[in-house]
Amino acid sequence: MPELPEVETTRRGISPHVTGVEVMEVIIRRRDLRQPISDDIDQIEGRTILGVRRRSKYLLLEIDDGSQVLIHLGMSGSLRVISPSDPWKKHDHVGISLGNGKQLRFHDPRRFGIVLRLTGDPMSHPLLSHLGPEPLEENFHMAHLHAACAKRSAAIKLVIMDASTVVGVGNIYASEALFRAGIRPRTPAKKLTRPRLAKLVESIRAVLTDSIEEGGTTLRDFLNSDGEPGYFRQRLFVYERKGEPCRNCGRAIRHEVLGQRSTYWCPACQK
Repeated sequence: MPELPEVETTRRGISPHVTGVEVMEVIIRRRDLRQPISDDIDQIEGRTILGVRRRSKYLLLEIDDGSQVLIHLGMSGSLRVISPSDPWKKHDHVGISLGNGKQLRFHDPRRFGIVLRLTGDPMSHPLLSHLGPEPLEENFHMAHLHAACAKRSAAIKLVIMDASTVVGVGNIYASEALFRAGIRPRTPAKKLTRPRLAKLVESIRAVLTDSIEEGGTTLRDFLNSDGEPGYFRQRLFVYERKGEPCRNCGRAIRHEVLGQRSTYWCPACQK
């Protein structure tokens, strides 16, 4: 599944091509995604896209009539800026033809994605209203994480993957951030001291920033906006490295299933 760095990479990739551009036509080839595509999405035709925002793993195309087009890439979705004349692929479901001669096309083999037109405050929508702070913004800090952990016996990995605690820390990035912070994934959240939580906040910021700079993690189904996979996967320290030597100390990386997700850590570097 595309995670926050992949979605941010996509946002940065498409934004220069769609911002300030008129929508000429919306082409729907299949509506039955995870949620049906909004019936009124054609109302953005003739309107201008003012910009592209990201909230957690959701993209928001800001339209000049005050509405927003919310897009979630789901398990296997991607957005490409192409020529409208390019052949439609089997799993291309939506095309937004633009006044600059380009088309924003949504591709989603598993159809777990979402394309909705929202009116009013998008942050009040049920998909967005429960979300915690963005990990790269100032309101995600040690005090916030300490308050979220203070009374929770759950494993710290599960707490930081909870979108009400902080958004966008998916399975890969949770494992990598905990490695950088020197914290074992199963550690009860409430047992972590303020200095260790401060280090974890720093590590979450660092691993996500590094991944965004590298263009996102190379996942089987993810291609960034210019059709090339991201490269951060080559720099992972623990994720999917079961039995391989730790890049820091040489001990074998361990693996377990935690919260139904594969979890990796170094028994020497993480305490």
